Amino acid sequence: MFRLAHFSDPHLHFAAPPPRLGERLSKRSLSRLSWSRGRRELQSPQVLAAAVADVRAHAPDHWLISGDITNFSLPGEFVAAGHWLASLGDPYNVSVVPGNHDALVPVPLTDGWGHWQPWMTGDDGRAAFPYLRVRGELALIGLSSAVPTAPGLASGQLGRAQLDALAALLADLGARGLARVVALHHPPADGVVRRRKALDDRTALRAVIAEHGAELLLHGHSRDARFDPVAGPNGLVPVLGVPSVSAIPNPKDEGGRWNLLGFERIDGRWTIEVTARRWNPAAQAFVAAGGYRLR
Repeated sequence: MFRLAHFSDPHLHFAAPPPRLGERLSKRSLSRLSWSRGRRELQSPQVLAAAVADVRAHAPDHWLISGDITNFSLPGEFVAAGHWLASLGDPYNVSVVPGNHDALVPVPLTDGWGHWQPWMTGDDGRAAFPYLRVRGELALIGLSSAVPTAPGLASGQLGRAQLDALAALLADLGARGLARVVALHHPPADGVVRRRKALDDRTALRAVIAEHGAELLLHGHSRDARFDPVAGPNGLVPVLGVPSVSAIPNPKDEGGRWNLLGFERIDGRWTIEVTARRWNPAAQAFVAAGGYRLR
């Protein structure tokens, strides 16, 4: 059994320098305001550290982080996040896709995602989306739905080039019989988040999945745990989302949670064992939140 740990939206704490004059009317300024008015207290470094320790204790074969590692897309944040990613282990065993907070405003590659390239590079050595990482019989396809948007929006977009490349990958990997896992930040299904936070071309993404199939889609961005299957060529394709792994439970956030996913071929069909782990404030630890099997 290949075991994949999935968590999302760590929102690392970062002592951001005072905003420069040009930033005071930017989207970063609005994000800083939201952070200072309560989000800082709800995103706990202690909960995140406990989550990382819990994942380590379960010794997965691979880690997947589906975006929103930063808060303001500041150059210093990308550097600090790179150090944090390095602390998780060998980049061969850790994969990342970016979220909307990682593309809050346009940032040059050398100041931004360039610091994360070891975790967002495919087996072919190219740092481009979609990337493909094959580990055993699991094929992980990383998509980027992270694009800069206007103030007040947190939406995402894949674009035609990514969707066409995804279709070709899914067709090839399906013919090879691999377990195809597609990772992105924004939810593919309708109604999961409000329109201003949704994936703009989710209908086009679902059309690709309906034609070529996949074994599993994973996302973050939603503030609660999600199971929103979409149509595939031979039935439904499961879609699992997780809330922020570092969130303290509150009226808007379910609280820290991550999933351990075990992939095994049984009687010629892929089976996925899902074990959910959630933050328990009383125990000050992550505890079992249930489990189930997908076939």
